[in-house]
Amino acid sequence: MRLIFAGTPEFAAVALEALRNDGHEIARVLTQPDRPAGRGLRARPSAVKTLALERNLPILQPISLKTPDLHSELRELRAEVMIVAAYGLILPWAVLGIPAGGCLNIHASLLPRWRGAAPIQRAILAGDQATGITIMQMDEGLDTGPVLLQESVAIEDDTAGSLHDKLAALGGSCIVRALREQPKPHPQDAAAATYAAKISKHEAEIDWRADASDICLKIRAFNPVPGATTHFHGAPLKIWRAVPLPSAGGREPGTVTQTGADTIEIVAGRGSVRVSELQKAGGKRLPAGTFARSGFLTPGMRLGT
Repeated sequence: MRLIFAGTPEFAAVALEALRNDGHEIARVLTQPDRPAGRGLRARPSAVKTLALERNLPILQPISLKTPDLHSELRELRAEVMIVAAYGLILPWAVLGIPAGGCLNIHASLLPRWRGAAPIQRAILAGDQATGITIMQMDEGLDTGPVLLQESVAIEDDTAGSLHDKLAALGGSCIVRALREQPKPHPQDAAAATYAAKISKHEAEIDWRADASDICLKIRAFNPVPGATTHFHGAPLKIWRAVPLPSAGGREPGTVTQTGADTIEIVAGRGSVRVSELQKAGGKRLPAGTFARSGFLTPGMRLGT
């Protein structure tokens, strides 16, 4: 099948490779313009552009999809379908109607749950037991179009990073399957919709007055980006891995109660948090035991200050 592909991050690159490996013709790859990144803020290509260059696929990097010249160029490609995965630009109606078979979106949730920008993190934060991939026929709404295909995956002790990788692989296999089988679309239940708002850095601040289980969900949801953060004497301290415990020992939330060979335990509003990996500002991610031996944290100290 002759396709246009629109996507930007690694999640989309996995799908692009799956489509290419299945024998589809990629008439054009649309991806976001190169962005400054890293300490030197040098312009870097997206994961999709990097893959497209490696595979000698033709690339477009428009800053907008609203220009008539771009619409003409896309129409001239005579693509049967456009596949969209975490592209980052809204497709106007003029673009949605260009391919003969319309535009299909690979979305990292079981729609209508978690429409929007951050479905992976929101699913973990909410304590969902499962999520998945939806292949959706795009319309002008925000992830509101009819569903062609869905496949679920269990959320176990996943971080956002590990769940992303599972869903990226699943997204690639699902879009290949949808193009092969061409299932009949069915409408979403709008009454069951939830919204996955974009993650902001302030959300990653740990409130030790919360339940230990909720704190640990936050730690998993914000690993690897932006990282769940607390403070000690004004300096940031990132917590990367932790599990909840039932008893807090009656001390103030944020109090360090134990620094052992492989864990650091911290009081929460209900229960306590057993930390197994953390990182102070300017340092490396360290196992809790290694971190504890530095003497930076000792029992009785209080975090969040």
